[in-house]
Amino acid sequence: MPYENPTDEELRALLSSSRTIAMVGASSDPGRPSWGVMKFLLRLGYHVIPVSPFEAEVHGQRAFASLGEIPEPVDIVDVFRRADATPRIADEAAAIGARALWLQLGIFSEEAARRGNAGGLMVIMDRCIAETARALGIDSAAAAHPSPRRTTDL
Repeated sequence: MPYENPTDEELRALLSSSRTIAMVGASSDPGRPSWGVMKFLLRLGYHVIPVSPFEAEVHGQRAFASLGEIPEPVDIVDVFRRADATPRIADEAAAIGARALWLQLGIFSEEAARRGNAGGLMVIMDRCIAETARALGIDSAAAAHPSPRRTTDL
Protein backbone atom coordinates (compact mmCIF):
# COMPACT_ATOMS: atom_id res chain seq x y z
CA MET A 1 0.00 0.00 0.00
CA PRO A 2 1.57 3.33 -1.03
CA TYR A 3 2.25 5.96 1.62
CA GLU A 4 -0.31 8.75 2.00
CA ASN A 5 0.56 12.15 3.42
CA PRO A 6 -1.44 13.55 6.33
CA THR A 7 -4.64 15.43 5.50
CA ASP A 8 -4.72 19.18 5.00
CA GLU A 9 -6.38 19.51 8.42
CA GLU A 10 -3.54 17.57 10.06
CA LEU A 11 -0.94 19.65 8.22
CA ARG A 12 -2.68 22.89 9.20
CA ALA A 13 -2.67 21.78 12.85
CA LEU A 14 1.02 20.85 12.67
CA LEU A 15 2.10 24.09 11.01
CA SER A 16 -0.09 26.23 13.27
CA SER A 17 1.23 24.66 16.47
CA SER A 18 4.90 24.45 15.48
CA ARG A 19 7.49 27.14 16.11
CA THR A 20 10.90 25.56 15.53
CA ILE A 21 11.92 23.99 12.23
CA ALA A 22 15.31 22.36 11.65
CA MET A 23 16.18 22.57 7.96
CA VAL A 24 18.50 19.73 6.92
CA GLY A 25 20.37 20.74 3.78
CA ALA A 26 19.97 24.49 4.34
CA SER A 27 22.16 26.58 2.08
CA SER A 28 23.41 30.16 1.99
CA ASP A 29 23.32 30.00 -1.83
CA PRO A 30 20.35 32.06 -3.10
CA GLY A 31 20.12 29.70 -6.07
CA ARG A 32 19.20 26.73 -3.87
CA PRO A 33 15.54 26.01 -3.07
CA SER A 34 16.29 25.72 0.66
CA TRP A 35 17.49 29.34 0.72
CA GLY A 36 14.12 30.70 -0.45
CA VAL A 37 12.06 28.33 1.67
CA MET A 38 14.04 29.25 4.78
CA LYS A 39 13.63 32.96 4.05
CA PHE A 40 9.86 32.46 3.65
CA LEU A 41 9.56 30.47 6.91
CA LEU A 42 11.55 33.09 8.83
CA ARG A 43 9.28 35.80 7.46
CA LEU A 44 6.29 33.87 8.82
CA GLY A 45 7.81 33.96 12.28
CA TYR A 46 9.13 30.43 12.54
CA HIS A 47 12.44 29.84 14.30
CA VAL A 48 14.41 28.02 11.57
CA ILE A 49 17.65 26.25 12.42
CA PRO A 50 19.90 25.44 9.45
CA VAL A 51 21.50 21.99 9.55
CA SER A 52 24.49 21.57 7.26
CA PRO A 53 28.13 20.69 7.88
CA PHE A 54 29.02 23.14 5.08
CA GLU A 55 27.45 26.28 6.55
CA ALA A 56 28.28 28.47 9.55
CA GLU A 57 25.03 30.41 9.26
CA VAL A 58 22.15 30.93 6.85
CA HIS A 59 19.95 34.05 6.90
CA GLY A 60 21.66 35.11 10.13
CA GLN A 61 20.80 31.84 11.89
CA ARG A 62 23.62 29.73 13.34
CA ALA A 63 23.98 26.43 11.49
CA PHE A 64 24.61 23.05 13.10
CA ALA A 65 26.38 20.13 11.45
CA SER A 66 23.75 17.60 12.56
CA LEU A 67 20.34 17.39 14.19
CA GLY A 68 21.90 15.95 17.34
CA GLU A 69 23.90 19.14 17.90
CA ILE A 70 20.83 21.39 18.14
CA PRO A 71 20.54 22.49 21.80
CA GLU A 72 16.78 23.11 21.84
CA PRO A 73 13.54 21.28 21.01
CA VAL A 74 12.57 20.97 17.34
CA ASP A 75 9.02 20.61 16.10
CA ILE A 76 9.58 19.85 12.39
CA VAL A 77 12.61 18.50 10.56
CA ASP A 78 12.39 19.82 6.99
CA VAL A 79 14.67 17.91 4.59
CA PHE A 80 16.42 19.11 1.45
CA ARG A 81 18.53 16.00 0.81
CA ARG A 82 18.45 13.06 -1.58
CA ALA A 83 15.96 10.32 -0.78
CA ASP A 84 18.68 7.80 0.07
CA ALA A 85 19.82 10.02 2.98
CA THR A 86 16.35 10.33 4.50
CA PRO A 87 16.02 7.05 6.48
CA ARG A 88 19.00 8.07 8.64
CA ILE A 89 17.55 11.57 9.01
CA ALA A 90 14.22 10.04 10.09
CA ASP A 91 16.05 8.14 12.84
CA GLU A 92 17.83 11.32 13.95
CA ALA A 93 14.59 13.33 13.92
CA ALA A 94 12.92 10.75 16.16
CA ALA A 95 15.98 10.67 18.44
CA ILE A 96 15.81 14.43 19.08
CA GLY A 97 12.09 14.26 19.82
CA ALA A 98 10.81 16.11 16.75
CA ARG A 99 7.10 15.90 16.01
CA ALA A 100 7.35 15.65 12.22
CA LEU A 101 9.64 14.76 9.33
CA TRP A 102 8.95 16.83 6.22
CA LEU A 103 10.57 15.69 2.96
CA GLN A 104 10.53 18.49 0.42
CA LEU A 105 9.08 18.39 -3.08
CA GLY A 106 10.61 15.57 -5.13
CA ILE A 107 11.83 13.61 -2.09
CA PHE A 108 10.08 10.31 -1.38
CA SER A 109 11.27 7.36 0.72
CA GLU A 110 9.06 4.56 1.99
CA GLU A 111 11.89 3.52 4.34
CA ALA A 112 12.12 7.02 5.83
CA ALA A 113 8.33 7.03 6.28
CA ARG A 114 8.42 3.62 7.97
CA ARG A 115 11.24 4.64 10.33
CA GLY A 116 9.68 8.04 11.01
CA ASN A 117 6.29 6.56 11.85
CA ALA A 118 7.96 3.92 14.04
CA GLY A 119 9.73 6.78 15.86
CA GLY A 120 6.45 8.59 16.48
CA LEU A 121 6.84 11.21 13.76
CA MET A 122 4.21 12.58 11.44
CA VAL A 123 5.78 12.09 8.00
CA ILE A 124 5.16 14.30 4.99
CA MET A 125 6.81 13.46 1.67
CA ASP A 126 7.17 15.09 -1.75
CA ARG A 127 5.59 18.34 -0.63
CA CYS A 128 7.03 21.84 -0.20
CA ILE A 129 6.50 23.18 3.31
CA ALA A 130 6.37 26.79 2.06
CA GLU A 131 3.83 26.04 -0.68
CA THR A 132 1.77 24.04 1.79
CA ALA A 133 1.81 26.83 4.39
CA ARG A 134 0.76 29.32 1.72
CA ALA A 135 -2.02 27.06 0.38
CA LEU A 136 -3.38 26.38 3.87
CA GLY A 137 -3.34 30.05 4.88
CA ILE A 138 -0.69 29.50 7.53
CA ASP A 139 1.16 32.66 6.57
CA SER A 140 -1.36 34.90 8.33
CA ALA A 141 -1.71 32.61 11.36
CA ALA A 142 2.04 32.21 11.93
CA ALA A 143 2.68 35.90 11.29
CA ALA A 144 0.12 36.78 13.96
CA HIS A 145 2.06 34.71 16.50
CA PRO A 146 5.76 35.30 15.75
CA SER A 147 8.31 33.25 17.59
CA PRO A 148 10.11 35.21 20.32
CA ARG A 149 13.33 33.43 19.29
CA ARG A 150 13.36 34.94 15.80
CA THR A 151 16.64 36.75 15.24
CA THR A 152 16.23 38.22 11.78
CA ASP A 153 13.70 40.46 10.16
CA LEU A 154 13.61 39.59 6.48
